[in-house]
Amino acid sequence: MKRDKRAWAGVLAAATLWLASVCAGSDDLTAAVNAVRQSGLVRRLVQWELGSLFRPTDTMGLPALLALEQSPQLARARYDVEAARREEPEETPEVLDTEDAPSPAPAATEENGTTPNSDMARTVAVTTEDGYIRVGDVFIKNTSRQTVEDIVFDGTFAAKLGEDAPQVLILHTHGSEAYTMPDGQEYVSTGSFRTADASVSVMRVGDEMAAVLSEHGISVLHDRALYDDPEYNGAYYRAEDAIEAYLEKYPSISFILDVHRDALEDKAGHQYKVITREDPSCAQVSLVMGSSWEGWQENLKLAAAVQQHLTDQYPTLMRPVTVRNSDYNEYFTPGSLLVEVGAAGNTLDEALAAARLFANGFAEVVTGA
Repeated sequence: MKRDKRAWAGVLAAATLWLASVCAGSDDLTAAVNAVRQSGLVRRLVQWELGSLFRPTDTMGLPALLALEQSPQLARARYDVEAARREEPEETPEVLDTEDAPSPAPAATEENGTTPNSDMARTVAVTTEDGYIRVGDVFIKNTSRQTVEDIVFDGTFAAKLGEDAPQVLILHTHGSEAYTMPDGQEYVSTGSFRTADASVSVMRVGDEMAAVLSEHGISVLHDRALYDDPEYNGAYYRAEDAIEAYLEKYPSISFILDVHRDALEDKAGHQYKVITREDPSCAQVSLVMGSSWEGWQENLKLAAAVQQHLTDQYPTLMRPVTVRNSDYNEYFTPGSLLVEVGAAGNTLDEALAAARLFANGFAEVVTGA
């Protein structure tokens, strides 16, 4: 009882401070009421009641969250505190030892649209099942604290396309990620294999995927905002706020594709390109799945269903699925996937070829075609 009284006292204290901060500068009662209305308190209280005010990593109570959200500086500090606890994706490329590097792919030449780094072309394929969980023809690398073996992978998944539009949201948490361009087609760089030029970054890949999904009659909203420029750190939080706003405006969205590109390099810093054995001019694709929220298994079931379907058609298009401890903002819907199309060593054309194949297979799975 005493704990409940203290909790409500905290709520009242926070509410008093909040009202004082929001209504400061109001000349009359009408102005004060309008200030309260514009502050979003009612929306936040409804979110609290529905359980959506708190992010999966939040440990703060309602009074603290309401107070923090009234100050941009304090709200930013909240992100910084959460970031200290939350596992973020690696910013640096994955370094592959020579003996652990993927097996060489078929030789690439200028004739099939590749660049002079063709000696770094590799096809990532599982050669031994050790360290993987196999589901049909899908290999899952589980580096999380969760258990994957108990999940029933039967081709079904919770997310469904609705009748209203839009149905699919495509965005890019790291929208400046770019590829290796042929001579004469270089872009203005904002970092290592990064650019604000949407015509040559993963945003162009998102355009291609959106076009293919539209051909299947799927309504797509493509968010082309840059969340990692000019600052990489905090990109997932900025994207998180955007996703929340989109879902509030468009509750019809049931699938979210966060499209990235990977980065694989050797010890000398040379970038690998990952290409399929079926077509050396096509990059490989990988799905990265989080596991830090209740219901993450449904997202993984969707990933497995999509990957199995694509593997049936293109055996080496998909690299193994990776399950990690973070959430990657996939907790918003059971239809959320993080899709990595190619790597920094791939060309844009190779990534676009992979994007078309992935989007076509994804559309066939979610529409039941």
